Amino acid sequence: MLILDPEAENAMRDHTESGYPHEVCGLLLGRCDAGSEMRRVAEARPAANLNLERAADRYELSPADFLRIEREARSRELEVVGVYHSHPDHPSRPSETDRLRAEEIWQSSESWSYLILEVASGGMASRRSWVLKQGIFAEEEIQVLPFRR
Repeated sequence: MLILDPEAENAMRDHTESGYPHEVCGLLLGRCDAGSEMRRVAEARPAANLNLERAADRYELSPADFLRIEREARSRELEVVGVYHSHPDHPSRPSETDRLRAEEIWQSSESWSYLILEVASGGMASRRSWVLKQGIFAEEEIQVLPFRR
């Protein structure tokens, strides 16, 4: 289960809508509950999409932004618990490209949350979250609740 702080959800909505018609991406910062599959998101932090050739349907999260955001998170006792990206005028389901990239990183272990936001005609239309398990994306429930320290 993915639990989003309302401010994190608003930040993603603003980022995805302002980036339309291109894919945008970022990191979800928070905490994983020990012994469960629950991820609590305190913040959504935008990162640069380095894929300029196919920005309308692909993203490549900037490694420099990843390292900077991860360091800032650790300094505040948070961790990266997921990644988000938009699908302009396309459903909030993972593409085969999304799956292959996640599989490269996670191989046999369970992945972070992969939150995909559908943006239709410039406005956020839907959001769904996925976890890669043994090479297959499984949808996870999303709840919006304030982050508790």
